[in-house]
Amino acid sequence: MNRRASRVFLSRGSNVGDRGRYLRDALAELDALADTRVRAVSQGYETEPWGEPDQPVFLNIAAEIETALAPLELLNAVKAIELRLGRSAGSKWGPREIDVDVVLWEGAEVSAPGLCVPHPEFRRRAFVLEPLREIAGNVVDPVPGATVAELAGRPEVEGRVLKNVKIDRV
Repeated sequence: MNRRASRVFLSRGSNVGDRGRYLRDALAELDALADTRVRAVSQGYETEPWGEPDQPVFLNIAAEIETALAPLELLNAVKAIELRLGRSAGSKWGPREIDVDVVLWEGAEVSAPGLCVPHPEFRRRAFVLEPLREIAGNVVDPVPGATVAELAGRPEVEGRVLKNVKIDRV
């Protein structure tokens, strides 16, 4: 890695087709990016759909990556991965083959067109917080100054984790 590397935490989800394969393929593609390495991956969490409840359950994971990419470079790479893996256009909270969100960029806040980090909604979503707590419970969200574990324990967290699922890393 030529530039200074940053720790970045991502959330991934799928509720269409072979959910585990989509998540594994997204991990492999992230790990293959220039100046980027996947450092940690949570187990899988089956979760209730959020936003549009009448759809299949999601399989969600969190991952820690180390990257020297700039925030918008990483966002563009993530969106390209989603398209390569077959993500189709749909409603905002509807079913999806793969969804990858940049949740936290350790030690930084990012506000750019199409990207806001910390992710503005992650503090309320169990499907993001539970997997993230597994691999980054002590990481601090710079906005409220609370750890991921503290955020996950707050009463305003919405959604429910149904069960844990082993996701083999490719």
